[in-house]
Amino acid sequence: MENVGLFGGLIYMAIFILMIVSMWKIFEKAGKPGWAALIPIYNTIVLIEIVGKPLWWIVWLLLPGINIIFAIWITNLLSLSFGKSTLFTLGLLIPPFTFICYPILGLGDAKYEGPAGQ
Repeated sequence: MENVGLFGGLIYMAIFILMIVSMWKIFEKAGKPGWAALIPIYNTIVLIEIVGKPLWWIVWLLLPGINIIFAIWITNLLSLSFGKSTLFTLGLLIPPFTFICYPILGLGDAKYEGPAGQ
C-alpha cells in the first residue's frame, strides 16, 4: 500500500510540474515573463493582460459566483488568443483534458495571435 501512495504522489508531482512549465511557456509566447506564472494573484493579472481585458477584471474574480463565469470567460479568451476554438476551451476546463490542452498551448506549436478580448 505504501508504494501506491508514493506512485500517486509522483504522478501528482509530474502533472503539477507539467502544468507550471506549460503556463510558463504560455506566458512567454504572449510576450510576458514566464516566471510570472509562479506568483499567485500576479499570474492572474498577467493572464488578464494576455487576453486583452482591463486589469479591474480582477475584481470580478474576487466575487463569489460571478468569479466562475469570468474564469470561464477568461479561459475562452485565452483559447481564442492562441487561435484555438471555443471547443478547445472545454478541453482547458474539463479536468482530464486540462492536462493535455494546457501543454498543447504552451509546449505545442500554438502561436499567440494577440489578445482575443479586444
